Amino acid sequence: MEYPLVSIITVNYNHPEVTCELLASLRHITYPRYEIIVVDNASPDDDPAMIKENYPEIIFIQTTENLGFAGGNNLAIRQAKGDLILMINNDTEVEPGFLEPLVRKFQTNPNTGAVSPKIKFFYKPDTIQFAGLSPINPYTIRSWGRGYGCVDTGQFDEDASTYFVHGAAMMVSRDVLQKVGLMAEKYFLYYEELDWGARIRKAGYELWFVHDSVVLHKESISTGKLSPFKTYYMNRSRLLYLRRNVSGFPFLVAILYQICVAIPKNALVFALRKDKGHFKSYRRAIGWHFKSIADKGIHYNPTL
Repeated sequence: MEYPLVSIITVNYNHPEVTCELLASLRHITYPRYEIIVVDNASPDDDPAMIKENYPEIIFIQTTENLGFAGGNNLAIRQAKGDLILMINNDTEVEPGFLEPLVRKFQTNPNTGAVSPKIKFFYKPDTIQFAGLSPINPYTIRSWGRGYGCVDTGQFDEDASTYFVHGAAMMVSRDVLQKVGLMAEKYFLYYEELDWGARIRKAGYELWFVHDSVVLHKESISTGKLSPFKTYYMNRSRLLYLRRNVSGFPFLVAILYQICVAIPKNALVFALRKDKGHFKSYRRAIGWHFKSIADKGIHYNPTL
């Protein structure tokens, strides 16, 4: 196979030791041509200096403010030199041969727009987190993960078309970036890769799950698994996806569903649990959309 330059990008926010564990695994990969770019997203608590000290071969970028997932990756993409760009969460570790199958998919299928590997849980390495994603329901703005939570017995050992790739590990080509643009930074966290996938598909490209590339994901180390911070951005971004990707009659039905069913139900659940932190975060997430009704920047997509 040919070996185009691959730019591997990861974003660090606190916990630099976790990023170092990813970089340690990347030192063992068998793919011969790559560069690694690490963006520290203005970590407020933990000094990220150890990343560059221990891994001097990387390109290290330190921001002055937290740009979010999309903003941090976009910053690195603009400095990347690769023909292919791999964005990978810092709370992952990789197998030595994980990169070749992803590159091969682009080489054998010219209509490929983005790919993700098989993603397994790091602490349960026999269990699948990602083997593809279903379409998003236009009313609930939720999808289901193919194979999620299943023990890997080889039942997904075949490449498959997917409606979306996974933000923990996804590769795109420079040609796609030039045609579609970068991730929408309005999201800050969550749903940005789903929005990006929708735009890539609308541009006529295919999205693929690549079965023989494996990444292990520690999941939600930076944001917390059930934190109020995560509750705020997850719910804010879900409705933002609706506003950016659903239109016409389905949009009206979706808005009615959210106002009459989803929002009251979720608020009631937090209230009954007497969970003030999550309740306030959820209320803030909904309130953000009322405040931004006239915001023309909702549909803005940055370019390369």
